[in-house]
Amino acid sequence: MAARSIWKGVIGLGDLSVPVKFYAAVEEKRVHFRLLHEKDHTPVKQEMVNPESGAVVPSEEIRHGYETDDGRMIILTDRELESLEPEPSRDIEILAFLPDSAVDHRWYDRPYFLGPDDAPESYSALAAALDSGGTVGLARWTMRNKEYFGVLRLQGGYPVMITLRYEEEVVTLSELEIPTGREVNRKELAMAEQLVDAMADSFDLSAYRDEYRERVMELIAAKAEGKVVELRKAVPKKAGGDLKKALQASLKAARERKSA
Repeated sequence: MAARSIWKGVIGLGDLSVPVKFYAAVEEKRVHFRLLHEKDHTPVKQEMVNPESGAVVPSEEIRHGYETDDGRMIILTDRELESLEPEPSRDIEILAFLPDSAVDHRWYDRPYFLGPDDAPESYSALAAALDSGGTVGLARWTMRNKEYFGVLRLQGGYPVMITLRYEEEVVTLSELEIPTGREVNRKELAMAEQLVDAMADSFDLSAYRDEYRERVMELIAAKAEGKVVELRKAVPKKAGGDLKKALQASLKAARERKSA
């Protein structure tokens, strides 16, 4: 099945306008279950219920409330919230060009492939500019009533836009406590460095799968065929032991995997 675009916009780059289509670069693959009544397997539905009276509250009677630090509830109407939404626009503004390393990966959120939209020449010019500059573009745009910031970069010859998280969503290192403990001695440090060298490898995406999802789908397939499935027992976790012995065992296992 051919990929379908989810949104269209126009990148403004000086006097150059580049109409583009957004395509999802990631796809959720979680297993989705239906919630059923145990007695007759009838699907159940969720409703908003008044906890004091037990009565179901219809959607037209529900309002948005925000509780302040002092315990007050501030009520906001749908009209008030809609008035705060950004103006609809197809414009994608390039704010600046930055070194590729300037944006910490913690800020990255969701990637989108960008395809041409009836202007292949300007699209090719954009790809060439990104390829030759060794930089990424910091962008701002409004999509589906929400303002986004993102990084425009080249991935395998295709322009890609990666949305960024907002500043208040990223935890700074200053908020974390530095772990304390005894210093690692020279032997332990040398073994740790050897372990890193022994485990050095190239990145193969096919080796990293959602094994839990695969086991769930295998269980569903087996039950659909009427098979009786024996559940596996959980393996108890081993308590932490001597650091030196743990490093030696890990180093030995890594060397054996690499030689195999």
